[in-house]
Amino acid sequence: MSSIKKVVLAYSGGLDTSAIVPWLKENYDCEVIAFVADVGQGAEELEGVEAKAIASGASECYVVDLKDEMVSEYIYPTLKTGSIYEGTYLLGTSMARPIIAKAQVEIARKVGADALSHGCTGKGNDQVRFESCFAALAPDLKVIAPWREWDLSSRESLLDYLAERDIPCSASATKIYSRDANAWHISHEGGELEDPWCEPSDQVWTWTNSPEQAPDKAEHVTLTVIEGEVVAVNGEELKPYDCLVKLNDIAAPHGVGRVDIVENRLVGMKSRGCYETPGGTVIMAALQAIDELVLDKSSRKWKEVLGGEFSHLVYDGRWFTPLKDSILAGAEALSTLATGEVVLKLYKGQVTAVQKKSPNSLYSEDFATFGEDDVYDQSHAEGFIRLFSLSSRISAMAKK
Repeated sequence: MSSIKKVVLAYSGGLDTSAIVPWLKENYDCEVIAFVADVGQGAEELEGVEAKAIASGASECYVVDLKDEMVSEYIYPTLKTGSIYEGTYLLGTSMARPIIAKAQVEIARKVGADALSHGCTGKGNDQVRFESCFAALAPDLKVIAPWREWDLSSRESLLDYLAERDIPCSASATKIYSRDANAWHISHEGGELEDPWCEPSDQVWTWTNSPEQAPDKAEHVTLTVIEGEVVAVNGEELKPYDCLVKLNDIAAPHGVGRVDIVENRLVGMKSRGCYETPGGTVIMAALQAIDELVLDKSSRKWKEVLGGEFSHLVYDGRWFTPLKDSILAGAEALSTLATGEVVLKLYKGQVTAVQKKSPNSLYSEDFATFGEDDVYDQSHAEGFIRLFSLSSRISAMAKK
């Protein structure tokens, strides 16, 4: 007989988690409490979710609003590092997982649960992300991953399982894509995307216009940045979450933020995904523009190292680690200089920083001009080059 008495399930209201609720009750003879994280996936996704959870057999359902905290405490710090996974992916799914896991543990403590459960498959990254966070925050709680245990192997078998128990579910066997949404982005996998030779059809994209559908007139948007954080859009001061929402609304019609990539999953396989990150793409472009002004060559090079390391840390689900604290400390130090204003041009899927200024700017027109100047003696460059290339000269002489 199972020793598990009470389980908190990360519940979405979709097909998988709707089947997990009764499966847990039948196989572990336990009470199931549903936990729903509101990370900005939208009102439609959350509509009726509590009733669905109860209808599936959950004794309670907690819906926790995490939107503000996710953007201010997880997304904004990650942006300060400049993290982009494998040069393209802005970590939309990855950044949401640690705050969801933390909130799930908090609910488990509140209700006195002795186990946690999730609906992640045994092929994906999310199982690692969730369970790594659980290990750091609640190593005493058992983790139940039904996809690694049950014999339900397809969408049809899940639908049959629910039908046999008269549990209502709005899902159908014809669902093509697997999607995950939050305030930062929406991801798309499955369907024709499983063939990397197949161009995504229009039905893949749900948030942004295609460049062909985008307005023929460019739009300019002004971002105000203070110490690496966007604090205002077009002169309007806003909280981090509200900045993101506003930029999503501005950028999506212009087709900004679409990427189609084949990425390396943590579990070893490659997978193809299409991501839409409209507002986030604008924010990243603005922060990069400020960095161009305020960071010297060595500092920019170091930030590239920090960003590369942090992108893998976030992607791999290692948020609650000393390494995270260390890298963020370095990024925070560099961000003290990142204050200024950027004007970005949005047009046909592209975002370009066309104006930028900062009180900490290292750019000097007096030095950089191609015209006549009184501050730079070009003859000094000869000595610099001789010393800079001295090791190469000595090496070449030694070979003679």
